Amino acid sequence: MTASESEPTVVPTGTTAAAKGGWRARLVTPQLPWRIVFVVVIAVGVIAPYVLDPAFRLPLFTKYLCYAIVGIGIGLAWGHGGMLTLGQGLFVGLGGYSMGMYLKLHDAGPGKVPDFMDWSGVEKLPAFWEPFRSPVVAIAAVIILPIVVATLLGLLVFRQRVRGAYFAILTQALAAAFVILLIGQQGYTGGTNGLTNFSGFFGIDTYADAGHRTLYFITAGVLLVIFLLLRLVVASRFGRLLLAIRDGEDRVRFLGYDPTVIKTIAFAISAVTASVGGALIVPVVGIVNPGMLDIVPSIELVIAVAVGGRYSLAGAIIGAVVVNWARSTFSEDYPSAWTYFQGALFIGVIAFLPRGLAGLLKQLRDGGPALMRKLGIKPPSRPTPPTAPPAVAPAGDQAVVVPEQGAPRQEAV
Repeated sequence: MTASESEPTVVPTGTTAAAKGGWRARLVTPQLPWRIVFVVVIAVGVIAPYVLDPAFRLPLFTKYLCYAIVGIGIGLAWGHGGMLTLGQGLFVGLGGYSMGMYLKLHDAGPGKVPDFMDWSGVEKLPAFWEPFRSPVVAIAAVIILPIVVATLLGLLVFRQRVRGAYFAILTQALAAAFVILLIGQQGYTGGTNGLTNFSGFFGIDTYADAGHRTLYFITAGVLLVIFLLLRLVVASRFGRLLLAIRDGEDRVRFLGYDPTVIKTIAFAISAVTASVGGALIVPVVGIVNPGMLDIVPSIELVIAVAVGGRYSLAGAIIGAVVVNWARSTFSEDYPSAWTYFQGALFIGVIAFLPRGLAGLLKQLRDGGPALMRKLGIKPPSRPTPPTAPPAVAPAGDQAVVVPEQGAPRQEAV
C-alpha cells in the first residue's frame, strides 16, 4: 500500500456555490437586499436637495434628519440596552444651547453681549458665557458636556440598580428641571424665547438656498457616520453584552461583568448623539428654546423610535423621519385633527407591527407562507443549504464512502 493509498481522499460529489459562481456567489448573499436598500437610500439622499423646495421643504427634511440623529441614540439605549429614556431633551438642550451661545456671541462681536441680554438689562457678559466665543470650545462642549452629565448620572443610578419605569421617570424629571432652569434665567438664557436670530453658521448663510443645501449635506453626513459607528458598536462584544444585560441583567452580573459600566457607556453614547442632533437643529431651524426640550418633545421622540422599530438602528431613523413627516403633513392638511392621525399611526404600528416598521419585512417573510396556504396557494420551497462532500477512506480494492452523521452508508466501486 502506497502513501497515497493510506491517506483519505475526498470525492467531489458536487460543486459549492462559491466555486460555481465565483464573484457572483460572493456578491449574492443573504445581506444583498440590505445592501441594495443602503445604496438606494444614499442615492435618494444625494438627489433630495435638488428635488425638494430649498426654501421650505429641504430645511424641514433636514430637521427630520436631526431628530433621526437623536432617535438613533434612543434606539441604542432603549432597544439594545433596555434603558427607556424619556428625558433626551436634556441632552438635546446641552448641545443646542452650546452651539447657540457661540452663534450669538459671534453675531454680537468682540466685547459685546447678545441682543437679548441688552433687552434684559445685562450689561456684562456672564463668566460661563465667555469661553463660548471660541468655536472649538463650543464644539467640544457639544461632545463633552453630555458625556460628563450622562456618566455621572449613570454611575449614580445604575449602581443602585435603578431601572425600568423608575429610570424613565428620573430622566423625565431631569429634563423638566432643565427646562425650568432655562426659563427662570431670562437674562442669561433668553428665557421662554430662547436663543434665535442667528446670521450664519461657520460662514454658511442659513437664509440662502445654497446654505440650506450645505446644512442638509452636513446633517446627512453626520447621521451616516453615527449610524455606521453605532452599527460597529452593536456588532462588537460590547454590543452583545448590552443585549445580554437587556434580557437578563442579573445573569450577566453573576457571570462576572459589571452592568453599571456597560449601561453607563451606552447611556453616554446616546447622550452624545442627542447633543449632536440638538447642535445641528440650531442652524437648521434658527432657534433653540425650552419648548423644544420639554417632556412632550422627548416622549414624541421615543414614540417615533417605537414606530420605526426600537430594536433596529435603521428603524429608529425611519421612525423619526416618518413620524415627523406625518406630523407636518397632517398639521398642514388637517390642522384641527392632526393629533388624532398621529395617534392612529402610533396605535396602528404598535398593534400590528410590534417590532415597528423595520420589522415589517421579517413579519411578511415569516407570515407570507401561512397566508398563501390559507388562500390555497402553494408557497415556494426554500433551497436547502449545500452540505459538505463525504470523505472516502480506502478499504482494500474498494473505496468506502464515509457518510456524514445520520446519513445512510454507501459504497463506491
